[in-house]
Parts: sequence; C-alpha cells; structure tokens
Amino acid sequence: MTTFLLVPGAGGDARFWDRLVAELEARGHRGIPVQLPAADESAGLAAYADEIVAVARDAGPLVLVAQSLGGFSAPLAVDRLDVERLVLLNAMVPAPGETAGEWWSNVGQGQAARAAARRDGRPEEFDMVEDFFHDVPPDVTEEILAGGGSDESERSFTEPWPLDRWPDVPTSGIAGADDRLFPPDLQQRVARERLGIDLTVVPGGHLVALANPGLVAGVLVGD
Repeated sequence: MTTFLLVPGAGGDARFWDRLVAELEARGHRGIPVQLPAADESAGLAAYADEIVAVARDAGPLVLVAQSLGGFSAPLAVDRLDVERLVLLNAMVPAPGETAGEWWSNVGQGQAARAAARRDGRPEEFDMVEDFFHDVPPDVTEEILAGGGSDESERSFTEPWPLDRWPDVPTSGIAGADDRLFPPDLQQRVARERLGIDLTVVPGGHLVALANPGLVAGVLVGD
C-alpha cells in the first residue's frame, strides 16, 4: 500500500481530491487530502507547509502530489516528511526567489493560454467554468460550485519561493492534454527547463483529478 498526500491548488479545497481518494482506496492505496488555509491573509507559504506536515506527520513513507499552485507549497514540506516521490499535477514549478504572482509572466502563461484558445477556436478570455470544468461531469461540477470555495490570499502570490533549489527527491509530473489554463506544451517546457524532467501527458483538463480520477489514480500507482 502506498500513501498519497494530496495538496490542492488555489483555494486550498480538500474536496478537490474526494474522487481520487476513492479511486486510490479501490486499488488498495491510501489518499490523504490536505485542506490549506488559503483564505487566511496571514497565512503564507510557510503556514501552508506547516499544514501539509501536520496532516501527514505520522503517515509514514508517502508520495506527495501537488495540484496547480500546490507546486509552490508542497516542495517546502519534503524535508519534514518521509517523502519517497513528488508528483506534480498540472502544477506550477517555481524558481528560487520567484513569487507565484511573477510565475505567470515569467513562464509566458498568458501567451500560451491565448494561443491554445485560438488554435481550438475558443474565446481567449478566461472563464472559470468553461476553462476549469469543461471536462468535469456536470453533477460533480454542480456539487463543487454549490459548496462554494475559498478565496486565495494575496500573500501566497507575493511571497518569494524560499528554497534555493528543488528538493532532492524523485520528481515526476502529469499534465492534462486539454488543460486550458496551463497548456501541456507550456508545462512540458517549464518542467524541462526548471527540473530537467518530461511530464506524462494524459487526456483531461486542469481539474483532471475531478474529471477522470480513475485515470489519475492509475498513473499514480503505475497501473
């Protein structure tokens, strides 16, 4: 059995992982979702890392999975837990001293997203429902949106990433082929430039763990 510690993206909502946890359990593994204090303006990256560590302090060896903005917080917990592997899921890869707010322009996210929209014949202006939930089952989308969500504090976007290098842990990544926020070619380029790794590209959008949790579980456990 493998324990997967699941760090969410912006908003810090642990509900994002519910469907994936069920799929992991069906395969004989354990998924531990993390709820981050994203709406707390006093909570920055250090507080996020503290929460990640607190949730899994006694979990034993684990695989740390980071979604989207979770790429900024999850690596900060590696040296404080028994992490065997770090998996990025449509995740931002920070550079030392870079803020999450700077990341977007530094990697060319806007240009990449607009180019993908033009290629696919979609509006270039971002729409949360259309761009995040386009491949998520309607009932799941309705449930998530009905439950509301947390805002992300400004502090998490303005604090420089504090590490001087990526943690010394085996790292891999999964990119959604239909991710409209972080198109896969953008993710691949950043992962190669900053980590020297190639990502596994799978069908699905930015919220692929909601849209197709069985697929993500299979990749994580090596089915």
